[in-house]
Amino acid sequence: MWVLMNKAIANKITTSFPAFRLPSLASSTRSTRLCRLFYKFETYSMALEAQSQKAVLRTQEVGGHTTEFLELHSLKPSVQIVLVPGNPGAVVFYRDYVESLFKNLDGKASITAICHMAHTSEDWEAGKLYSLQEQIDHKVHFLKDLVVRADVPIVLVGHSIGAYISLELLKMFSDKVHYVLGVYPFLTLNRESLKQITIFKICLFPPMNAGLSSFAGFLGRLPRWFTLPFVKSTIGRSWGAAALESAYSHLLKYSVVHNMMHMGATEYHQLQSPPDWDFLRKNQNKICLLFGSNDHWGPLSHLKEVSKEVPSLSVVVEREGLLHDFCCNEVGSEWVARFTADVVLSAIPGL
Repeated sequence: MWVLMNKAIANKITTSFPAFRLPSLASSTRSTRLCRLFYKFETYSMALEAQSQKAVLRTQEVGGHTTEFLELHSLKPSVQIVLVPGNPGAVVFYRDYVESLFKNLDGKASITAICHMAHTSEDWEAGKLYSLQEQIDHKVHFLKDLVVRADVPIVLVGHSIGAYISLELLKMFSDKVHYVLGVYPFLTLNRESLKQITIFKICLFPPMNAGLSSFAGFLGRLPRWFTLPFVKSTIGRSWGAAALESAYSHLLKYSVVHNMMHMGATEYHQLQSPPDWDFLRKNQNKICLLFGSNDHWGPLSHLKEVSKEVPSLSVVVEREGLLHDFCCNEVGSEWVARFTADVVLSAIPGL
């Protein structure tokens, strides 16, 4: 057994940190106890890293798929926050947000951001494409394992299409997930947005899809001194240095852009219908939605519709002039992190 082979390490940990006590082997025969024990060892080194409030990027198999996680772990967490990204689903874009959120919660929360399949630094999926539903199933695999390991309340934070995914997860884990916050949520199509219609037409047109994916892969092979200014002058006008580096390491790859656009095409088909109003009404006390004042993915017209259909649901409008890709600069990350912290503190009594 791993536990027996590492008694020296275990003794050192429990001596240095009296609060971190290991159950005896005899008392750990149940699978859930073993899972929690291994989870503590797995996250212990990252919890030590969290003392410097720096998020750690790591990989792990989830449902047979190599998955990237961006994490900050508390030594004594009172809540587990799971961040589900938008599209693209590269978690490195959320580093400033995760670190700011950890700080705003005074280190009382463990935070885990999980990427989408194939939205990663390496093409571990060998070019395979994944739909929105497959990305949801991927998060289900992760949560099934997490609910066994976590012994604190779980809060889901979903950005953009991640908000839709988080609400789908709440349907399946309503007894385990304590609260869901949707940030700039994309829950249904905005047929009044010319920009959104154009983006989906590109995603649905295979030649354009292939052309843009190839162009992104070409840019990713060029020197950074050329690529980063190009990204800054096109899609990243409001981005900070960290987001530009993330684009270079994760976004400018054929496999990633191809998967982004394929996922976008399936979003178009899956989000034709309005939100599940009955489900939102039944779970209105467990949901909060933050809308942007100028966001075509989750426009104020959708906020009005939500408020009309589910009057008691908590909906908030951000009027700071932030953009949908808030996580790509420090100002947006800090503001949304403070808002998230306030929501979590209100949702978890005694935190």
